[in-house]
Amino acid sequence: MFTIEHEFDATVITLIDEGTAPLREDVVVQAFAEEITFEQWDPRTDRIHKITLSPDQLRDLTAALNLPEGIYRSAP
Repeated sequence: MFTIEHEFDATVITLIDEGTAPLREDVVVQAFAEEITFEQWDPRTDRIHKITLSPDQLRDLTAALNLPEGIYRSAP
């Protein structure tokens, strides 16, 4: 399950794990014009972990999810 919210400066997507146990914490994706962030709370450390990608990195990640093993270079 996931939710999508459009805020003033970002689109916020929350991914909710509904599979079988053990379940993972929600992942919050915030898409800004210049960067995309992924955040997830870690109950072991009681901290939020954050990863920041450029739009190009997100494009490459999206393409990579549908490609076989190998080395690729995206077109400029």
